[in-house]
Amino acid sequence: MNRTDDRDTGEWPRAERDLAALAAAASFLRGVRRGQLQPGDTVVVETRNSLYAVGALGNGEFAVSGGWFEANHAGGGSIAINGCTWGGRAILTDVIAAPGLFLEFGNGVRTTRIQAVNLVSGHQNAQSN
Repeated sequence: MNRTDDRDTGEWPRAERDLAALAAAASFLRGVRRGQLQPGDTVVVETRNSLYAVGALGNGEFAVSGGWFEANHAGGGSIAINGCTWGGRAILTDVIAAPGLFLEFGNGVRTTRIQAVNLVSGHQNAQSN
């Protein structure tokens, strides 16, 4: 299990954020990227208000439970993940979840700020860090 947590580092600075600065900051994110996931992996995402379990199905689709999906009885199907934002319109499409960002699902639902992320491998030969 890998855990990333930004509780001790706080939120992203609120000072001026242009696209170049956001792009530079993106390379330092501690989170889960699309390329890390294989079918069967689960990403547990703790936001300010909710807890989500995001299961990788393959082909860019995910099974999601918890949070908004539980509250609206909308779980059980597959959904795409658009990526993560800093709270604005700039979206990181290769990032599934990272502390300090907001996760945006394919149905337009955006979470509250992500507090912590855990990647749980669904593979038999996985090694724990």
